[in-house]
Amino acid sequence: MFLIDTHTHLYLEEFDNDREAVVERALENNIRYMLLPNIDSSSTEPMLNLCDRFPGNCFPMMGLHPTSVKENYRDEMKKVEELLKKQKFYGIGETGIDLYWDKTFIDEQKIAFSRQVELAKEHKLPIVIHSRDSFDEIYEILLKLNSDELTGVFHCFTGDYEQAQKIIELGLKLGIGGVLTFKNSGLDKVIARIDLEDIILETDSPYLTPTPFRGKRNESSYVNYIAEKLAAVKNTTVDTIAEITSQNAIDLFKLPV
Repeated sequence: MFLIDTHTHLYLEEFDNDREAVVERALENNIRYMLLPNIDSSSTEPMLNLCDRFPGNCFPMMGLHPTSVKENYRDEMKKVEELLKKQKFYGIGETGIDLYWDKTFIDEQKIAFSRQVELAKEHKLPIVIHSRDSFDEIYEILLKLNSDELTGVFHCFTGDYEQAQKIIELGLKLGIGGVLTFKNSGLDKVIARIDLEDIILETDSPYLTPTPFRGKRNESSYVNYIAEKLAAVKNTTVDTIAEITSQNAIDLFKLPV
């Protein structure tokens, strides 16, 4: 039995003092694989360095995060496209649209996201979608660009059942993380109605730390708490959760077995 953290930012400065210990702790807690989404050109080198340090456990993605879409987004996208031609990545992301913090660059975010959807299809890689206060905008783009070869996940899904069904109908997965453990999130009621075949697990560490560590730094080993909560919601065992969600992640990201 092992689990997979399909979305973790272990290369960020929050882990500068104990990064290797955090990875080792995840491995000791049966988190076999950790997928690292890129943010922008400033995060690429530390992300790749960590993957080089743990080549059998940490796997990189390449993309431009929506909150990093600014005036220079064309230059950032050019770097993404160049790197995708040079080396192996396991997904396109983290990409999407974020209208929570700032709507200044909404048009540029839509352009950058659309281009990354096309890159995902061109490179036959899953797309990892960040959708904060932007489900309708993202869904509209996906409806236009969707095709049989498009795969991926709505990272950190916290939406309602109708949104979940729309995602699943597109052939995409739901990335479920620490919010599931939050007492009043209501996500448990939505996920209770979702088939496990449509779910993968993630932490989004260092963010969105699950109960009982909420308010502290998140880390990949805490996938266990998300799996335990999901098992309770689905009235099944953690082993079953691990078996199904890990296979879902392996199939989606084409991970080694």
